[in-house]
Amino acid sequence: MHALISVSDKTGILEFSRELHALGIQILSTGGTAKLLADNGVPVTEVAEHTGFPEMLDGRVKTLHPKIHGGLLARRDLPEHMTAIQAHGIDTIDLLVVNLYPFEATVAKAGCTLEDAIENIDIGGPAMVRSAAKNWKDVGVLTDASQYTGVLAELKTAGKLSDKTKFSLSVAAFNRISQYDGAISDYLSRIQDDGSHALFPAQSNGRFVKLQDLRYGENPHQQAAFYRDLYPAPGSLVTAVQLQGKELSYNNIADADAAWECVKSFSEPACVIVKHANPCGVAVGVDSLEAYNKAFSTDPTSAFGGIIAVNRTIDADCAQQIAKQFVEVLMAPAYTPEALDIFKAKANVRVLQIELPKGGRTDWDNGRNAVDVKRIGSGLLMQTADNHVLAMSDLKVVSKAQPTPQQLQDLLFAWTVAKYVKSNAIVFCAKGMTMGVGAGQMSRLDSARIASIKAEHANLSLKGTAVASDAFFPFRDGLDVVVNAGATCVIQPGGSMRDAEVIAAADEHGVVMVFTGVRHFRH
Repeated sequence: MHALISVSDKTGILEFSRELHALGIQILSTGGTAKLLADNGVPVTEVAEHTGFPEMLDGRVKTLHPKIHGGLLARRDLPEHMTAIQAHGIDTIDLLVVNLYPFEATVAKAGCTLEDAIENIDIGGPAMVRSAAKNWKDVGVLTDASQYTGVLAELKTAGKLSDKTKFSLSVAAFNRISQYDGAISDYLSRIQDDGSHALFPAQSNGRFVKLQDLRYGENPHQQAAFYRDLYPAPGSLVTAVQLQGKELSYNNIADADAAWECVKSFSEPACVIVKHANPCGVAVGVDSLEAYNKAFSTDPTSAFGGIIAVNRTIDADCAQQIAKQFVEVLMAPAYTPEALDIFKAKANVRVLQIELPKGGRTDWDNGRNAVDVKRIGSGLLMQTADNHVLAMSDLKVVSKAQPTPQQLQDLLFAWTVAKYVKSNAIVFCAKGMTMGVGAGQMSRLDSARIASIKAEHANLSLKGTAVASDAFFPFRDGLDVVVNAGATCVIQPGGSMRDAEVIAAADEHGVVMVFTGVRHFRH
């Protein structure tokens, strides 16, 4: 057997090559890889020696040769193929080990130039990988160090690779080439005539990896699967480890993402309960237990069968309280052993652990999606993600009444929650918890009324609450509804043709009104 090894990332390659040599496999290699092997006593033949043609053009041409591609592409089951390569002195290559120039890592570096990017576009590597992957019945192709252990084990026990293994390696190889080419296309198609980089590429190449097939989609007659980014952000939902419970459904995942992204917005201990994509209860507290109790009390009816996200460790006391209700999914960065023991009695509860990134909780914010995508008929809508964080200094008080420090805190809390509520969104809050949430209505008036009804059903008083509206009040009637319900301060973007009318209404009521200058539609 012959193996050709040419890798940029040399992780594990020396040990792997030694094992191949011990199995009697002859090794061909190129450049730096060949030198590494030779310097460490692994017998190796340079590709230039094998082909009789020197590496040239600063290494750009070394494996683009019939002795290489003939050895990879020749079908062993076709006599005419074997006769042809024998006539030209070409040996078969049975194992190809190639990983590509680090294009993705290069362009991710600050200050990367177009010249740097171009020089890190691999040509010979992808060509060999495609040849080997096409001829998978006769050639095993490895494109990642994680494949070394399994391949070695099979070679040691069976003396060869099974068709199943070779086909799996071939699929992985074509996937890697697709990912690589997609990264190159994305990068190059962003470059403008003046050398600047457009935010959105001229061609968008989705690079996602399937995590699992799902039982069904939003409804039982729909099929579905769950994918993650090729390089997922740390602390995102796709990095979760399921510790127990039934298989996640399509709706579970969608709602879990809504809850997790919302709870990540808070630096203090927080809990978010989501039902049908909308937060029905959000609160902060001194610990997870207090945050959960406050969030649950916002809307106990809707919380039944909800998705719960907590941004701190869940201990036994918090677990005991959560276990009293019907929960579909529970998420947290960590659990105490005692907490996990409590949930074992609720075998169907899906318990997910999403560990903190190495940089801590702030990396959750750094790891948010840069771009959001929505599928439409035969197309996509792409936009920068709504990652705007409102600071106290951004607020503009437009009413005669001035906010107290507590009102400012309540307003900022309400504004954070409103960002994750479907439009039209009206959110009543007080002292670090939601008091009533109105979501997804065609009329902002109806959202305000629904939020009031929710508070009434939960036996919560809206007197003295802060209200956030995700978009401006186009008329004073919406403001009248929330003030009559008990609100004493309101936060909204401003920007309506009738702002003066709405501000006058706030002054008439004697309530505080604050403008953010930012809208948070969420459709």
